[in-house]
Amino acid sequence: MILRRAAKTEPSANPRHAAFDTLQRIGKQDGFADRLIDSELAYGVLAGPDRGLFAELVFGVLRRQGTLDHILAQLLEKPLKELDAQALVILRIGLYQLTCLDRIPESAAVNESVNLAKQISPRTSGLVNAVLRNYLRRRDSITFPDPAACPAASIAALHSHPEWLAEHWIAQLGIEEANRLAEASSKQPPLTIRVNRLRTSREELLREFEKQGIEAAPCRFSPDGIVVAGRHAIISLPGFEAGHFAVQDEASQLAGYLLGAEPGHSVWDACAAPGGKACHIAQQMDDTGNLIATDISRSKLTIVKENARRLGINCLSTAVADLHRTDTLPAGTFDRILLDAPCSGLGVIRRNPEAKWRLNHGDLTRLAAVQKILLKNAATLLKPGGSLLYSTCSTSVEENEEVVEEFLLHHPEFVLENLNELFPTWNELFEFYGMFRAWPHRHGTDGFFAARIRRQQ
Repeated sequence: MILRRAAKTEPSANPRHAAFDTLQRIGKQDGFADRLIDSELAYGVLAGPDRGLFAELVFGVLRRQGTLDHILAQLLEKPLKELDAQALVILRIGLYQLTCLDRIPESAAVNESVNLAKQISPRTSGLVNAVLRNYLRRRDSITFPDPAACPAASIAALHSHPEWLAEHWIAQLGIEEANRLAEASSKQPPLTIRVNRLRTSREELLREFEKQGIEAAPCRFSPDGIVVAGRHAIISLPGFEAGHFAVQDEASQLAGYLLGAEPGHSVWDACAAPGGKACHIAQQMDDTGNLIATDISRSKLTIVKENARRLGINCLSTAVADLHRTDTLPAGTFDRILLDAPCSGLGVIRRNPEAKWRLNHGDLTRLAAVQKILLKNAATLLKPGGSLLYSTCSTSVEENEEVVEEFLLHHPEFVLENLNELFPTWNELFEFYGMFRAWPHRHGTDGFFAARIRRQQ
């Protein structure tokens, strides 16, 4: 695991101040919450329970930002957009503690927020104090949109999502199921790991966790998956340094199986970073054959190589490649290709909640246009009779079914393989037309899509 520290001011030993700094940086730099949290913790200034509170505040505020802002709008005399930006972040941190963290006394949540304002933006400390105490007086009178009259607004406010996304899910799934998806997507996800069968077995790793007093259980679908209960520093879990497992969501793990790579195959993971799927494919190949992992970013390939080294994988090589070009690699080269395309990430916003506040509906169309180019170019490298797995961690039809359908319409030499027929034990994960769809509210996994395409002989 590689931790990189982004440039910042002097780290704080106060978890609320550290949370404020990190949330500010996420907003200003379009940074990723998990990386910035790791960066902050790597300084070693926060200690003991403060480390957990810091991470809880950052992720919690990002997950519940829509709901927090809906409440704040009813407590303020002016629109949120006119509020001092620093005060808004402090109010979100304070209100999150009051609404979601039962273990923190209300007086402490208010007083610590006021103290934080005095340190960062002294002129707003009175406002912070007044608004949070106003919430304590008025919390029973806070209102939310009528779900019957305004379903999208209701879902957005209750489950903390942009209203355009609530509308998008309603159009795709209907009101009831969109509500359940929105609720699941605003909750903390489980910690899921994938056993490295090149070095151990799931049974052996579960026994080791039990010896260490760590609660864990097999995943529902993935033969290699384990769900670990509670909060843990990944690098401190038994077996991490020895390469006995990698962190990977269960739905993502299944991509390695759906691809169907075998020992001796020539395989290409076209957008490989950070390397979780590539390393699982190597495991499926018994670490034999030719597996090349490419990415447009050379720095990200360093992470792929580090993950492969820790897991003891030797058949994997890496190279920089730009899939926007048609001459990336020689045509007709590979038995199997995995194209895990860059996407909106709507299926993983419970893990990356900052993403939902940056996206808009137009991004889905823009991303789909790129995905169509990548799929067309990647498919030229497939051998006759070979299979390509196109996958995303998006819930949208635009980035998934529509991309695949357009490709097949214009390339009759390729056909869609029906995953229902290839993997009948996972039928509940496949749509009737044979594509893979995993959902947080249905299956407890990340939102994930995959379709397998074969080049005819």
